[in-house]
Amino acid sequence: MILHEPVLRAETVEQLAPAGRGVFVDCTVGTGGHTEALLEAGATRVLGLDRDAEVLPLARERLAAWGDRVDLVHADYRRVDQVLDQLGIEQVDGALADLGHSSVQIEAEGRGFSFRRADPLDMRMDRSQGRTLAELLDEVTPDTLADVIFEYGEERRSRRIARGIVWARDRGGLATTADLAAVVSRSVPVRGRPRIHPATRTFQAFRIWVNQELDGLDAFLRVVARRLRAGARLAVISFHSLEDRIVKYTFRELERGGDLAMRALTRKPIRPGRAEVARNPRARSAKLRVAERLS
Repeated sequence: MILHEPVLRAETVEQLAPAGRGVFVDCTVGTGGHTEALLEAGATRVLGLDRDAEVLPLARERLAAWGDRVDLVHADYRRVDQVLDQLGIEQVDGALADLGHSSVQIEAEGRGFSFRRADPLDMRMDRSQGRTLAELLDEVTPDTLADVIFEYGEERRSRRIARGIVWARDRGGLATTADLAAVVSRSVPVRGRPRIHPATRTFQAFRIWVNQELDGLDAFLRVVARRLRAGARLAVISFHSLEDRIVKYTFRELERGGDLAMRALTRKPIRPGRAEVARNPRARSAKLRVAERLS
């Protein structure tokens, strides 16, 4: 059984303070690492959602010992309002969203998230719906593709990469993730030893594009904030500046007023310590922000 190590596990539990505090919702349960930590720390019940049906059996196995204290649902985190309504849960005592993709998804063959293998160009978090990366690339124009790579990957060489991808596509040379990574690498001049693989930012951009990861994130945060009880907290872990910026500014807007009294508890995000990064290098870019409902 492959177990994904949850990022900022101890820090998240400390911020959510679940000891004897009732019902929590893990909006991106994955293989259950954060949910397990919340239960161990005293949460009475945890509702776990995930849009990736393929990780839920791993979560069920990991959390089997907790019995009916865990409810796992195949659903996009942006459907949390509907799921809570369906289960008759009006308010929760804390909520968590880890916006990253897991080691299981990266390492699983055939998913298309890794540039280190020759997998199909898929990249869908939920393989039961939506269009694959191959389908999107098949009809995209160079200008639109460049915009996607620049906006979602923050890649300065986006136009050069887009031209290379379209050139390879039109000649039948773009069948796998390995092909895609090779095209990107050829399009990006490298001096010395690069800190990250040349295709990293482009693959990030395509994952966001395929899964529409930024769409509705701010609305989701507002919805969850309304489902919190007074004194309950919302913790969000992001992995790149685009997500973190949305979380930061949405928390700031919630704090400024309206009919919902919220307070941002993290003026600067909580980051993993050196020991965690050494143990789990994928944690290096994680940022945890927390807000509390006051009344």
